Amino acid sequence: MKLYHGSNVPVKIPEIRAVGFYKDFGYGFYCTAIEKQARRWALIKRPGHVVSVYDYNPDEDLKLLSFPSMTEEWLDFVVDCRRGIQHNYDVVEGPMVDDTIWDYVEDFIAGNITREAFWVLVKFKYPTHQLVFCTDRALQSLSYEKSYAL
Repeated sequence: MKLYHGSNVPVKIPEIRAVGFYKDFGYGFYCTAIEKQARRWALIKRPGHVVSVYDYNPDEDLKLLSFPSMTEEWLDFVVDCRRGIQHNYDVVEGPMVDDTIWDYVEDFIAGNITREAFWVLVKFKYPTHQLVFCTDRALQSLSYEKSYAL
């Protein structure tokens, strides 16, 4: 499986950086199977716009959590991760909280909208995908292929 990572530099050796804001699935190295999405990630970086490409060979011994779509469980997991609650998965895969959906998640967390209102608001969003490698052992399942500038 091909995975893509958008950044401002080529990333030949991925690493987990536990800094900055809490992310959808916690700290880790984020990739996507959707090349167009990685290009969007790269374009928001300054200076430089680079997409790195990897071959992903899943390790069946890793603890994987997968959300095929936005579900109640997905929302609860994202809310926990955004609040800084740690999990013990090696790899987490599922839909991404983009800028628009992020606002709805924040409103839900703050109690400004109900769970039901959240689902109505996100119903017609385009598909997204992210796969986060949360442990160094999980990163071993990635093989760097190439990087290209946009």
